[in-house]
Amino acid sequence: MSEKRKADEELDGSEAKKPQLEEEEKKEPDAADSSGDAKPLVQGPEHAGTLVVCGQFNWDMVGKRDSKQAAPAVPQGRTLWSPHIFGPLKDVRVRVATSGGCSGHNVIVTEDGKCFTFGRNVKGQLGLGDEERRDIPTLVESLKGEKIVGAACGRHHTLFLTDRGEVYSAGDNKCGQCGVGNTNPVLTATKIKHQGAPIVKVSCGAEFSAILDCRGVLFTFGLPEYGQLGHNTDGKYFITSTKLGFNNETKPKRILMYIEKQGRDNHSTPVDDVDIQDVACGVNHTVAVDSKGRVFSWGFGGYGRLGHAETKDEMVPRRIKYFDTQTRGIKKVFAGSTYSLALAENGNVFSWGMTKRTGEANMYPKPVQDLCGWDVRSIGCSVTSVMVAADESVIGWGCSPTYGELGLGETKKSSANPTEVKLMDGIHVHAIEMGMGHTLMICRDESEQDKANLADLPVYNI
Repeated sequence: MSEKRKADEELDGSEAKKPQLEEEEKKEPDAADSSGDAKPLVQGPEHAGTLVVCGQFNWDMVGKRDSKQAAPAVPQGRTLWSPHIFGPLKDVRVRVATSGGCSGHNVIVTEDGKCFTFGRNVKGQLGLGDEERRDIPTLVESLKGEKIVGAACGRHHTLFLTDRGEVYSAGDNKCGQCGVGNTNPVLTATKIKHQGAPIVKVSCGAEFSAILDCRGVLFTFGLPEYGQLGHNTDGKYFITSTKLGFNNETKPKRILMYIEKQGRDNHSTPVDDVDIQDVACGVNHTVAVDSKGRVFSWGFGGYGRLGHAETKDEMVPRRIKYFDTQTRGIKKVFAGSTYSLALAENGNVFSWGMTKRTGEANMYPKPVQDLCGWDVRSIGCSVTSVMVAADESVIGWGCSPTYGELGLGETKKSSANPTEVKLMDGIHVHAIEMGMGHTLMICRDESEQDKANLADLPVYNI
């Protein structure tokens, strides 16, 4: 691996419940009601709750190596070493809270489908029409007429999913990762260039994106440098004899082939009847699972994050052989900066790649033994940190340096092994997401006991 590629990944390193399509409307994706308006086709998560956060909330500093800078003109966030109720949304029930492993910005969707963004905004990724940082969640005015049910965050771009199965984007678009058909910056949430069946899931890598429709068809767009788009090319060409360029995909393009490699010569054969059910994007790699529980990965192969027992880049989605021997299939996949995770139907969690900055990597999937017996619901992935919502607890691990995203307190800022977050004991977390150095948790707040448990947490007021 080149030193530049390694440095980029170390510096800048999802899981929301996959929106479910209503069966009746899945048969008629273009149906309209009697008033002539399009029917909602995609349902977001059924849960809603109180937003609890921890980690680095100084958006100008997260992920930066140089801590020397002038004092800010206006107040900005601080580091939360333990979980806090997010003060600006204390009395607001949240349905979706999204960030990304290489992201310093966030998307919040309230119970009634209103969309708010906050955090870093150097490329207009908040969709607010400017490039000014927001410390407090701000309503995305250009989406006021839409009901948002999902979102995804890349390094400097964002995708928004509506209940009609349409996708909007904002932010950095130099590689076409916003999918609007060109490479111009997108400062206001704009509908992507895609026609077809309703989209039910969106995911972002650093400079690329993936969208999944209700028929199990996967589309990707953006930077193809390591094959992460799955179109059998890395898009490289020479602009001059010494300058390299890439043929970026500026609008969604369907992935046409899925393969498996067999025999000593790794002969490639197509895999038939692939109906993708979930997809996750790392910085420069992609992982997906189909309706038969088969897992595919492609893109940058460094540190074994593709799970093929080698570090070769893959230009086409390749089936991970390890899962062929498992008694139950995989139902969800997750991707961090240099690693991947999978959740099986029987509750087992598998990990491959590298979740630390030094030492050996797992070149193929291995079960996370410390999570055996836990009822895992949701997993968040960051640069080298992982957070898991299971039973009435939160479990996290990640090697130093960390920025409070594990919520373990100032006396224990990192952990090489899965460790329970004591302040979250007894709190039921519906969904958990991680940014580059922070964690977002949607916590159940329905019963009096739920509210009492949450009342013990401090409140973070900006």
